[in-house]
Amino acid sequence: MDVETLQAHCLAKPGAWPDHPWDHEYPVVKVGEGDRGKIFAFLGREKVGVKAGATREVADEWLQRYPDDASVMAYIGRSGWNDLRLGGAIPDDELLEAVDDSYRAVVEKLPKSRRPEGWDA
Repeated sequence: MDVETLQAHCLAKPGAWPDHPWDHEYPVVKVGEGDRGKIFAFLGREKVGVKAGATREVADEWLQRYPDDASVMAYIGRSGWNDLRLGGAIPDDELLEAVDDSYRAVVEKLPKSRRPEGWDA
C-alpha cells in the first residue's frame, strides 16, 4: 500500500476532504465542514495515523498483533490513536479497514446534523 492509494481511499469517503494545518508533505483527512471538520486520518509517506479504538486498551490490540508496524501516536495516543506503517506486515485490506473504522468512529461523534449524507452506506 502506498500513501497515494490510501489518500484516494480516504477522500472517496462521503464528506471527506484534505487539510494542511501543518507544514507536511501529505494532508490530514477530515470529515465535516470547514473549521468544524474532524480528522480521521493523518497521512504520511510511511504511515497513517488512525483512531484505532474507542479506548487505549482496544487500540493496543494493534500493538500486540503488529509490534513492529503499529505504535501509539504521539500526543493523542492516549485517546486510542495509533500510527500504522505502510508496506510492512499489516495487510493492505487491514489498513483500509482501519481507515474505515477511524472514519466511522469520528463521524459517529459528530452531531447528526453535521454528518455527511451517505456516510453509513
